[in-house]
Amino acid sequence: MDDYFLKYEDRQPPEPLGYSITREMLWQFLAVIALVVGAWYIWWRWTGSLNPEALWFAIPLVMAETFAYFGMILFVFNLWKDDPIDIQPAPECLADVTENHPEGERQISVDVMFATYDEDPELVRLGIIDAKNMTYPHPIDIRIHILDDGRRPEMREVTESEGANYISRTTNEGFKAGNLRNAMEQTYGDFMVICDADTRPFPTLLVNTLGYFRDPKMAWVQTPQWFYDLPAGDTLDTVWGNRLGPIGAKAATLIQRIAGPIRVGADPFVNDPKMFYDVIQRRRNWVNASFCCGAGSIHRREAVMEAALRSFGSKVQQRTYAAEEVITLTSKEREVAPELMEAIRTEAAATELLTPYRFHVSEDIFTSIVLHADRRRGWKSKMHPIVESKMLSPQDLLTWTVQRYKYAGGSLDILVNDNPIFRPGLTFSQRLMYGTTFYSYLAPLWNMVFLFSPAIYLFTGVSPVSAYSSDFFMHLIPFLVTLELAMMVGTWGISGYAAKASYLSFFPLGMRAIYAVFRGQKISFPVTPKVRQSGNFLRLVRPQLFVIGVTIVAGIWGSAALLIDSMPHSPSGVVANLLWGLNNCFAMAGIIGAAMWVPKEDEGTVEE
Repeated sequence: MDDYFLKYEDRQPPEPLGYSITREMLWQFLAVIALVVGAWYIWWRWTGSLNPEALWFAIPLVMAETFAYFGMILFVFNLWKDDPIDIQPAPECLADVTENHPEGERQISVDVMFATYDEDPELVRLGIIDAKNMTYPHPIDIRIHILDDGRRPEMREVTESEGANYISRTTNEGFKAGNLRNAMEQTYGDFMVICDADTRPFPTLLVNTLGYFRDPKMAWVQTPQWFYDLPAGDTLDTVWGNRLGPIGAKAATLIQRIAGPIRVGADPFVNDPKMFYDVIQRRRNWVNASFCCGAGSIHRREAVMEAALRSFGSKVQQRTYAAEEVITLTSKEREVAPELMEAIRTEAAATELLTPYRFHVSEDIFTSIVLHADRRRGWKSKMHPIVESKMLSPQDLLTWTVQRYKYAGGSLDILVNDNPIFRPGLTFSQRLMYGTTFYSYLAPLWNMVFLFSPAIYLFTGVSPVSAYSSDFFMHLIPFLVTLELAMMVGTWGISGYAAKASYLSFFPLGMRAIYAVFRGQKISFPVTPKVRQSGNFLRLVRPQLFVIGVTIVAGIWGSAALLIDSMPHSPSGVVANLLWGLNNCFAMAGIIGAAMWVPKEDEGTVEE
């Protein structure tokens, strides 16, 4: 087993962001100002700034800005409101979490499920050991199950040696979703804890989360996924001191006194999910729209099975109606005999599969949508703010790419084929929240415009605006400043630049996912590796390298053009686009560095 992570065993997870009503009100105030100023800017861009002699350039850019502004509106709504942290006391018996249950005085039973395929059995063993150490203040029935889709004798041996239950099947139908369905057919716990092969539950997981289920409508609780193996990097003064000597170290120390601690090489793949869980997901609680992310989630079995039964019944009905329509059209009969209709229903029921988790690459969010849309039952979800488990992060760009493509492709596939915006049962706020998630994966379409626009101007001198005049900057700068201030307060406590840079540099993978989904191609991917793949992966960042190369050449050309009287470039236009292009290059540099990153001690890697 590649045990590089053992040296991080003593790391402790970060505390959740504290709630402050004062900061929330300030954020909302600044967000409204940013939205108003942004609307003013976009209106001016459409009505008073377009270059009529270059509409081929001006229109795509202003459309990209408009799409980005709409995304900003959705993001502001997502971040609008937070709730104070409120941990409910752990329930004592089934009656505390289920209304009118005939076995109300019975102790609660929980199935802890580790889904695995080809991961090292010794890695899974660590999760089993940690799961056995979970505590609870009342009698409780905890059963640990290993769901092995690899059907490996060594995995069975590890499972049985740790006293856990080994579950496998003869096929891999439905992948992880099918694996979970098979396990649910063989287990009976009131609640299920979903774990990946590398998930390491903390002792407090059940103590801190089962209390939410005192609300009988609570369907699932998601806990933050914390990657405890993220590279810490070196302080800026250490790096500069090694390269430039004492003078470099002193200069770096001065910079850090002004800007705060700076670590070089920390989290090269921007894997830290704190922004996602502690801000984006957590602030969906107020409209009951946080969605399940798989590992580290706790589910009420009743909710999952009931949603599956409803979906099953709906699909059987659809099959029956379709068959009835075919028969009436071909036979010219006005109605089908009752005996035949009953046979059709029986056949449809036998053909359709009961799937608690949809067979989909993004089964977690899809199941969330199905449960949230059940208006009759009114199922709820909760994003629990405290880290209750630890996991391993992608340690190379290839693994990172596989994971991100899964997220993008799976989400876009749902958008195209099961669009939640129009799904009956969801509230308007839930539609907006899910829409925000899916809309973000369309961003590469307009981000590409932002990435190449500076080079177009610097090469040609053709401006997308009527002029890079004081009027232009008087509209642009207030928007950028108010937006940055609002986001700084709205995400206070979390560094935002790395996430924004990663979002921009994600464009090739995002475009690939968009192309695949809209072409109707099946989204497929290998299982995310749990060990580091060796080598550098510059081939994966060729588009980002191209952006930097084109921008640099364009910058040289545009700067030289100022010396030629016949060229249409203006000093303000060249400076503005040089700064814009420089920002783009910085954004691309992060992922390029990640492609070449290797740990300090390159141990336990595997060859490609």
